[in-house]
Amino acid sequence: MRLSDLKVGEKGVIAGFDDSDLSLKLLEMGCLPGTEIQLSGKAPLGDPICVNVSGYTLAMRMQEAHKIFLKNHYQQQPE
Repeated sequence: MRLSDLKVGEKGVIAGFDDSDLSLKLLEMGCLPGTEIQLSGKAPLGDPICVNVSGYTLAMRMQEAHKIFLKNHYQQQPE
């Protein structure tokens, strides 16, 4: 599964990347393998998206999100 496949509120754990140039940029922003990431919002047309990772909110394009592989995908628990 990829980050771009999540629906708003869903979470996953970063497993890796499929773009070595982008991976360095993402690693510097706290998107480390093993880190939980949650899709917190989408723009009206679906791009860009907002994710919560490493204690902060990060905006990225869907093209970038498609290059992030996830494991342990799960939905947000109802409150």
